[in-house]
Amino acid sequence: MKAVINAYRAQKINVDSFLKTFIKSLPKDYIKDPSQILKKNRFIQLMYGVDSEFKQSTPVISKKESDSSQLGNNKSHYFIKLELDNDDIYISNPYIHHKTGKASISIVHYKNSSYCVFDINLIYLLEDLKLIEYNSTHDKIKRVIYFFGSTMLALVAIALIVYGGYVFFALLFSLNTANFLHDIFKSIISMTLGLAIYDLAKQIFEHEVIYQSFHQSEDKQYKVLGKFLISIIIALSIETLMVVFKIALDDTDKMLSAFYLLIGTTIMLIGLGYFYKTIQESTQQEE
Repeated sequence: MKAVINAYRAQKINVDSFLKTFIKSLPKDYIKDPSQILKKNRFIQLMYGVDSEFKQSTPVISKKESDSSQLGNNKSHYFIKLELDNDDIYISNPYIHHKTGKASISIVHYKNSSYCVFDINLIYLLEDLKLIEYNSTHDKIKRVIYFFGSTMLALVAIALIVYGGYVFFALLFSLNTANFLHDIFKSIISMTLGLAIYDLAKQIFEHEVIYQSFHQSEDKQYKVLGKFLISIIIALSIETLMVVFKIALDDTDKMLSAFYLLIGTTIMLIGLGYFYKTIQESTQQEE
């Protein structure tokens, strides 16, 4: 939602001008028949009226329902520091709406000795003004795909961790020590890969399903990739160590192959270091 709020703040003058023009263009007694206004303007989440004594005079009306439970409630605490402009209009700062959880702003229009309050969905407003690109259907489909993918990755990760634990406990209760080092390393690699994949699934679920935003942060993507690469390099390092020990004990003729594997893992480690250095320098230049 931070990206939406920043987009609004960058175009605040133009957006506020549009909203004031919109309010002025409404019919004289629009508060008495708000259904058509809500139907034609999807960015209005809800609206209600407040009388001159700051008591709610109309139900809270949205596209889906009309809530009369707060009729007569005192709303004076919302109007204490209210400063109307020359057009008798007040536009609030952006906030997260308590009902929808969306980035929103509120508009108060003083007319005929009463106040009309509009709660505006910033996402739809900015989209209608062509200030952001957003498609709700595409967003829902993408979230479902990411949810399914991250869930399957998490299940694979759990399977790997369980398998690693099974190998370890089977080794503890087994009298066969012939492949002790091999089984220990197999257990470690399985659990390390499982944790790496689980961390990747968690990052995808958190950033793409729960807290997904319109503008993907490059820094966020790099962090996800970096964490995954670190886990993979750790697993490869353990595998390399296992291969070196196994060859040293059983077949020294293949030591050159172990050396090549060690070189490959080292190159990956150097590449990861260069990757982080490049990202850090890029971030500093942007600041």
